[in-house]
Amino acid sequence: MDFWQRYRAIDARDTRFDGQFYTAVRTTGIYCRPSCPARTPKAANVTFYETSAAAHDAGYRACKRCLPEAVPGTPAWNLRQDVAGRAMRLINDGVINRDGVEGLAARLGYSSRQLNRILTHELGAGPLSLARAGRAQTARTLLVSTPMKLADVAFAAGFSSVRQFNETILDVFAMTPTALRHTGRHAQAAGAATALTLSLPYRKPFDPGIFTFLAVRAIPGIEAGTATSYARTMRLPHGDARFS
Repeated sequence: MDFWQRYRAIDARDTRFDGQFYTAVRTTGIYCRPSCPARTPKAANVTFYETSAAAHDAGYRACKRCLPEAVPGTPAWNLRQDVAGRAMRLINDGVINRDGVEGLAARLGYSSRQLNRILTHELGAGPLSLARAGRAQTARTLLVSTPMKLADVAFAAGFSSVRQFNETILDVFAMTPTALRHTGRHAQAAGAATALTLSLPYRKPFDPGIFTFLAVRAIPGIEAGTATSYARTMRLPHGDARFS
């Protein structure tokens, strides 16, 4: 898409383009999803970015109205150079949090410098910025939908310290973690201390047929599905888990 095609999409507030690109406005210092209900900015003040991490790197903050961090990432990862797609899947899996950029690069068979150059060219931001954006979104989800303590949220989201957590949330959302928590509803604790109920964002329209699709392809002993639900077990670095 060229500039004017994207501009027409934000002028129409077309939800189909949410997650495809992000709109940053120089006069406000804020970036939004294409369907943001705010007044359409002048074209001269607009810059488009492929990822939210690229907008962060350019100095923009997430809009408090449309929450651009809550939309799915661009599917273009799978259509571009294969290494970028593989890197993003590993970043989303928390590899950088566990092994750092060097560990990520080693798993992909590149040097950290080469990997940074590839991701910056393909997605507009380096691996650390992409991982930071993912941690910020995970933290936002935990803050607004669970009663977890702030320190627990920080480490569950992959931050190395509470200070780093506080600084990132303030930088990305222009709100303190406490203020961000007040914008959402907290889910009630579900029984054991190790159980959580999360409210996950999604992009409309949502087709409930996905449950049937997953149910007929479920792996016995690992996955279970019905026409209205899906569940599976997972092997995580520190133990086994189950989600539904």
